[in-house]
Amino acid sequence: MADFAARLLSGPPIVADGGLGVLLSGAAPGLRCPEEANLRAPESVIAVHASYISAGAELIETNTFGANRRKLSRHGLGDDFERINSAAVRLARDAREVSGQDVFIAGAMGPLGELEMFDATDHGPLYAEQALILEGRGVDLFILETFFDLGELVSAVEAVRSVSLLPIVALLTFDEDAETGGGVGAADAAARLGKLDVAAIGNNHGAGPHAALTALAAMSGTHLPLATLPNIGLASIIGGRVVYPHSTPDYIADFAAQARALGARIIGGCCGTTPAQIQTIRAALDGELRPRVTFVAGEEALPEAAIPAYAETELARGLREGQWIVSVELDPPKGGTNAAMIAVARTLRESGLVGFVDINDNPMARARMNALMASVAIQRGAGIETIPHVTPRDTTVMGLEGVLLGAHADGVRNILAVTGDPPHVGDYPGSRGVYEIDSIGLVHLISRLNQGEDYVGKAIDQPTSFFTGVAVNPSADDLALELARFEQKIAAGARFAMTQAVFDASQLQPLLDHYSGAVPVPILVGIWPLRSHTMALRLHNEVPGITVPERVLDALRDAGSDAPRVGIALAKELVDAVRGVTAGIYVIPPFKQPEAALEILDP
Repeated sequence: MADFAARLLSGPPIVADGGLGVLLSGAAPGLRCPEEANLRAPESVIAVHASYISAGAELIETNTFGANRRKLSRHGLGDDFERINSAAVRLARDAREVSGQDVFIAGAMGPLGELEMFDATDHGPLYAEQALILEGRGVDLFILETFFDLGELVSAVEAVRSVSLLPIVALLTFDEDAETGGGVGAADAAARLGKLDVAAIGNNHGAGPHAALTALAAMSGTHLPLATLPNIGLASIIGGRVVYPHSTPDYIADFAAQARALGARIIGGCCGTTPAQIQTIRAALDGELRPRVTFVAGEEALPEAAIPAYAETELARGLREGQWIVSVELDPPKGGTNAAMIAVARTLRESGLVGFVDINDNPMARARMNALMASVAIQRGAGIETIPHVTPRDTTVMGLEGVLLGAHADGVRNILAVTGDPPHVGDYPGSRGVYEIDSIGLVHLISRLNQGEDYVGKAIDQPTSFFTGVAVNPSADDLALELARFEQKIAAGARFAMTQAVFDASQLQPLLDHYSGAVPVPILVGIWPLRSHTMALRLHNEVPGITVPERVLDALRDAGSDAPRVGIALAKELVDAVRGVTAGIYVIPPFKQPEAALEILDP
């Protein structure tokens, strides 16, 4: 067997294989993940390896990209971790033996697949234990690939190097602008990776051959050999299947020629790349095909637009100047019209008693009009500033960024980041929340947008100017946990807070005592005028996070039919008690009677 390091530096570029996982998923339906095929469909794994070797690949990757213990455990395969990795190497070696070709076997290792900001703490052992098994079973080198986060790739390389001396090829995924998902440019990434003990660096996966060549060109200043193994192009979903474009042989051949001209020493493919494309790459390199045109990395950049100076929101200004803030909470409509909601908001504004309305986001996990879209409509139609509640329950991080950016463009600036009611309590009991991030992560996301970056640190066209608030429950059962999370929200960028509904000023005291009366951000207190003893009992006993003090329960019980008037009086009493202690209030009006909030505000 030839020495990989020596072969990397001499002779024509090494041809690698293509999208193993995609082909296996099609060949062996019902797999929990492609790596399960090592146990359930070993003949398919050998067949795919052999087809790539037959097409001209002289480097094949083991079917272990997602076979770290953490990823396998998510599929219920954690106990099969060692078997899956061991079988993968054996199957690759069997394919090499059957083919009779001198082929390098690379132990494929991918990222942990976690959306949260990468933290290397305790992650190194996951890479190290997989590397030990792969080397022990006979791989010739490691390929660490499809890393979107440079820090995670560096951590993975260091972990593998701590247990093995085999060559390492380190590959990042870049977009069309030659940036990682975290906003690191290919040239800077190459400089960082160049300080590590690796055999080659480069790119894989991504948006297709052109994006790969763009990144390759940017990395060309490195002293290390380069590798490029891109997706065949952008994927789409048709009939539940992931489908890749049918790139012509000429296009693939020219990609190979361009990659060689840019200095690539390993050329192959990733998702959507079949043995047919690998055969084309092999032929192009064997024939020393020249590029048809000189590669141009990108189009001429447009002049940068000036960053607008956004005005401070009325809420932010009012809190900064110490004004008494009054908001009324509204539920968006369940139907496709917002006329009634806008009319109510207009009535509240015209009363002169209400400065803002805050808009629930699918309260009680029941489908309603999106709170951000409802806020846009209210600000346009009623001329009153809004505070939409936004929860990470119902959409992905990418979806959250999309709706937030759209709302910002239409003038919505205040945001209340909340966890949201769990889906099983609402109208869709079989559904599960998305929750790629929690409310703390949502505050972090919004703060990054305000800094001109998306959640993973990639630059956006212009920074936003959101004024972000969070929820806090001063009467939580586990107050220590509640306050710890509250402080994390503030550290992430929260600028104000709105409490869970309270019914007596004494319920605020634990929060005030914890901060010696000086809460780090302005607080708006939730005021819910109770209309009956029955309602109070239901809230106290059935709604998580809400506690109705015994004094209030007794007063409503003793009031009998006069409970609505007593409830209003208690609410007014609470407003007077918190005035001067907190920054303001928000009123939760009776069900389907939002104008009734004015009863407790009217002097």
